[in-house]
Amino acid sequence: MPEISEYSRPMTSIPNPDDPAESNTSTDDTATEPRPRNRRHTVKRVLGVTALVLALGATGGYFYLDATSDVQRVGAETCGEVIPDGADRHDGRAVCATLDTLADAWERGDAEAYGRQFTEDGTYTTYIGSHYEGRADITASHRALFKGFLKDSKLASRYLDMRFLTKDVAVLTSRGADYTGDKPGADELTKVTTFTLVRDTDDTWQIAAFHNTERSNVMERFSFLWAPDTAPKAEK
Repeated sequence: MPEISEYSRPMTSIPNPDDPAESNTSTDDTATEPRPRNRRHTVKRVLGVTALVLALGATGGYFYLDATSDVQRVGAETCGEVIPDGADRHDGRAVCATLDTLADAWERGDAEAYGRQFTEDGTYTTYIGSHYEGRADITASHRALFKGFLKDSKLASRYLDMRFLTKDVAVLTSRGADYTGDKPGADELTKVTTFTLVRDTDDTWQIAAFHNTERSNVMERFSFLWAPDTAPKAEK
């Protein structure tokens, strides 16, 4: 049997790159598949754009709510304006005098004078939830505040209503804010405060309970838009 020389074996043809028919017959199927790295890059880009759009939308929504959250009922400029019809005017003015003395003590940074406007067992709840019990507790906390966070600050107030639950118990609600520098406008007061006062033995009035709530204007506006019936009558 004749030997087959390696020179006599059929030669495999070499593809001609200039021939389209041959150039398209590549056996490398991976050349047509997207690269994993490019795919990850595309996903990251889409996620980044989505996050940016959501952030811009949230920011725009926040500013819209803030810009449209004006208070309709800013309250009266003086306490005397909210003394209810039919109430004893002398008692109404005495209640107002206690609040005036309270604000004056705050402005002077006089914690002792501030504390004297409360009953011995009076309570004081701040907008951040701190709850103080008794005149001594209230005085001590404000002694520290007037030397620290609230040093040289003043109080701004607008009055919403006054009610006499009995001839010896009154409730007064106001809008307010502490400030340094320029006094805030009527629609810029950030807190709502409730005072419960009782008649003292010398016919003056002392604060038996104080509660301070910070107004979250954006959340309030969102609530009114989401559920209009939650808006107080005065804010509709």
